[in-house]
Amino acid sequence: MKRSLPSSASVANASEDGKLVAPAASRNTDALCAVLQEWGPSQGQALEIASGTGQHVRAFAEVLPGLTWQPSEVDPERRVSIDAYTRNLPNVAPVAELDAATSGWHRRFYGQDLIVLINLIHLISWQETKTIISEVAQSLSPKGLFILYGPFKRSGQLISDGDVRFHKALIQQDPEIGYKNDVDILNLFENVGLLALASVEMPANNLAFIAERPEV
Repeated sequence: MKRSLPSSASVANASEDGKLVAPAASRNTDALCAVLQEWGPSQGQALEIASGTGQHVRAFAEVLPGLTWQPSEVDPERRVSIDAYTRNLPNVAPVAELDAATSGWHRRFYGQDLIVLINLIHLISWQETKTIISEVAQSLSPKGLFILYGPFKRSGQLISDGDVRFHKALIQQDPEIGYKNDVDILNLFENVGLLALASVEMPANNLAFIAERPEV
């Protein structure tokens, strides 16, 4: 049986209103908002894949209010948290249930001007990664942008002791997961018809890839 798409980060316990807190999301939100403000469109439709706790999409909706945001998540507890964070924001739709590692979901979400995926690729297999990015490419509108963030190998190498420890822990848990190589990601973009625009160095040795679906 194919395993489900995992949750994208560890979280603290829920508050009374259902909100979860992911320490990683608390740390990287400001840096991610800066990338979205620099690269993201000012208006249109935006999809976040694997929205986790909802902390990110709330912040993104606040800094890019001209976008209508669609959060998504496979885990039901986290979907409750996402809606708790965003229910008072007029530019955020109720969270959609989505296992993005399955094929065919682009038909539900076609025409996105921006798709964001944060801290998930190292937690899934390469085959699931290929499925997700292929679906992303088919979901984007012409000139639509894809922003992919997380920890990656650089030219096949892990660049810090912390990355070595984390990658080792991941592959001990499941040998099919772990850090992906930046060059392989760029090649995958090309294979599915995405144009890589930039690779942005982020805090804590993370990378943000910016890619575009070209106009036909």
